[in-house]
Amino acid sequence: MLARVLSSAVLGIDAYVVEVEVDIRRGLPRFQTVGLPEVSVKESKDRVKSAVNNSGYRFPDDHITVNLAPADIKKEGTAFDLPIAVGILAATGIVPHQGLVDYLILGELSLDGRIKPVRGSLPIALAARDSGLRGIILPKRNAGEAAVVNGIGVLPVSTLGDLVEFLCGLKAIPPESIDVQTIFEQAPSGDVDFSEVKGQEHVKRAIEVAAAGGHNVIMIGPPGAGKTMLAKRLATILPPIAFEEAIETTKVYSVVGMLARDQALITSRPFRAPHHTISDAGLIGGGHMPRPGEVSLAHNGVLFLDELPEFKKNVLEVLRQPMEDGNVTIARALTSITYPARFMLVAAMNPCPCGYFSDPNHECTCTYTRIHRYRSKVSGPLMDRIDIHVEVPAVRYKELASSDKTETSDTIRGRVNRARAAQVERLRRARIHCNAQMNNRQIKKYCHVGRDSHSLLEMAIDKLGLSARAFNRILKIARTIADLEEASDIAVHHVSEAIQYRSLDRSSLFA
Repeated sequence: MLARVLSSAVLGIDAYVVEVEVDIRRGLPRFQTVGLPEVSVKESKDRVKSAVNNSGYRFPDDHITVNLAPADIKKEGTAFDLPIAVGILAATGIVPHQGLVDYLILGELSLDGRIKPVRGSLPIALAARDSGLRGIILPKRNAGEAAVVNGIGVLPVSTLGDLVEFLCGLKAIPPESIDVQTIFEQAPSGDVDFSEVKGQEHVKRAIEVAAAGGHNVIMIGPPGAGKTMLAKRLATILPPIAFEEAIETTKVYSVVGMLARDQALITSRPFRAPHHTISDAGLIGGGHMPRPGEVSLAHNGVLFLDELPEFKKNVLEVLRQPMEDGNVTIARALTSITYPARFMLVAAMNPCPCGYFSDPNHECTCTYTRIHRYRSKVSGPLMDRIDIHVEVPAVRYKELASSDKTETSDTIRGRVNRARAAQVERLRRARIHCNAQMNNRQIKKYCHVGRDSHSLLEMAIDKLGLSARAFNRILKIARTIADLEEASDIAVHHVSEAIQYRSLDRSSLFA
């Protein structure tokens, strides 16, 4: 007796259809799973047997062979429990074969027949829709996440018995529906605001420019100057996440299993702040069966690295490729997986190990050798990939005690949104969203500067020893500053301000 059920597995952040073939033959009792199953898949036989028996059905005492096709890709996870159980019940005649291949079925079984949630239901729902299937049957806890996808029926089930009755035509399961617009409207608002930051007006301006153009930024200053406070408030002035970006980001969180209970969609830009003890695999992703790292969890959002030189140097160096390409490729013997990693890097560091180099209020106790060793942990190529460098001096008492009101996050976000809207319209054909993502061809097309600006740039390059990459980044920043002023052309004062944001380049601070 042979039965075929459709299920799915995730490779990277995308899913593919898996055919679960169940063959039952007379012979000594044996349960064999083939098709490159990992340990968690092989263990499903015990869960399936208990769930079938405890749901009131007879588990066959015969030779059972389960094949997971395609058989050349490793399968992992517990989502195959439910399709294997359905295949066994179909092969024994309890469940009719008709209609089984119209749905993707996935879910983890408990020993009493309850269906537990699994990872990756959003990319699996997308795979079901793209395959032209009628719908997807999955655990009730995952239904809201999958229902975000239009054009596919999402049927939530709680127990194996409920699913058997549905497949036998004895019970109807209403499809899950969700209002995406309502989800976005109910997105939680932040409990921090830029108006809470005293002083540091030039740093606030740099953060605004960074948010408007999606530029990477590093803040350098003594302890207590407000670097972390500013970084945490950056998220409050970023443009709202678009639906396509939300889908991409949610796919990453779905694969990792980090979506909160009953959370269907990531509706705000992620803010990730890993500790400096993180490994390179934890930051970039990896493992025996590769998993996304922090750079992918920060996709379409912010990756904040506090105390940048405290990170291991090899960890920092692996950031260079995703910062340039916007994705991470992890190669293994059997497969190569690419994860999205288009994030905005915000870094903070002290100017020296004690933190008080060039601080007029404190004496620095570091030797030149210690300072040089500390700063050399951040390499020149990595600094080249950070668009905006800004010094954050200690806040004076007069600024701390001032009761003057400063701009709120809402006010700054209004300017940022207008600048970002102009960039989206300009770069629509290139399918990118901000100036920081422009390549060399787009820089030449959209970042024209006049003769005076060329002279200023030439003088800056000779004085600061900037690289070709730094030159392009100055042009990008100047384009963003012009967008903030709603100017169609880049003026000299735009270029001048952009050059100031490279004043901490390797030839000066990192000499």
